[in-house]
Amino acid sequence: MSPIYEEMLFLSAGEANAEQEISLPVLVAKFIDIATAHANSLDIGNPSMRKIHAGWVLSRLTIEMNSYPAVNQCYVISTWIESFNRHFSERSFCVKSQNGEIYGYARSIWMVMDTYNHSNIGLSHFTIPSEMILGKKAPIEKQARHTDIIESCDIPNCKALKATDSVFKYSFNYCDLDSYRHVNTVRYVELLLNRFSLSEFDSMFVNRLELSFLHEAKYGIETKLLRSDNYSDNVFLTSFQLKATEDDSSLLFARMFRKERIKNESEIN
Repeated sequence: MSPIYEEMLFLSAGEANAEQEISLPVLVAKFIDIATAHANSLDIGNPSMRKIHAGWVLSRLTIEMNSYPAVNQCYVISTWIESFNRHFSERSFCVKSQNGEIYGYARSIWMVMDTYNHSNIGLSHFTIPSEMILGKKAPIEKQARHTDIIESCDIPNCKALKATDSVFKYSFNYCDLDSYRHVNTVRYVELLLNRFSLSEFDSMFVNRLELSFLHEAKYGIETKLLRSDNYSDNVFLTSFQLKATEDDSSLLFARMFRKERIKNESEIN
């Protein structure tokens, strides 16, 4: 058995965004699906953990794309295990065309959760052949350190980021939940993307997305999303921090880098 698991997929219209590319929420869902399929093939997937009432959860995800698969085309996603210890597992992904052109990469960190009390139970109950741990890292940088975002800062030399937009409030609903009865990773991505306009995505694309989940959000929780934009040297960086309104605890840190789209001749003319 190869340590690299690979699937070829077809991008249908229903999975594309307004720019006729694979949407980021769909791409994130595909990463999760393929990671699940690979884990199942190694007998370390959720079905194998049912007897101990446990399941995989995503802790961090970093995506870096130079371009995206287009609608009505085939593309390939491959995945492999970077590392595996008693606390967590690191997993990489590669997205390419059916001709081998690289669109981008992703890196992720996974933990195992007790499905009863939602605590981290570690990976010590797993065994996996050493040859299935590739050790190879996707060629993208790890996430940056978390930086708090505050609505205002009157303190000299304040290290926190100052919010550059009004606070957005959101309460999670039924369709935001997954089988663990907490908020689905894809819903977080949609929440962030919806803070931008159609014209912004028509002119720019997401080159890099960093997601770091700190505490799980559940049904009905009221949250506030803080945003800090930093545009300099042709780098369009937006930082996000999602907090629970009740106790101000951090649920999610995210950073989104956007690049300007290169217009083709037909668009220019």
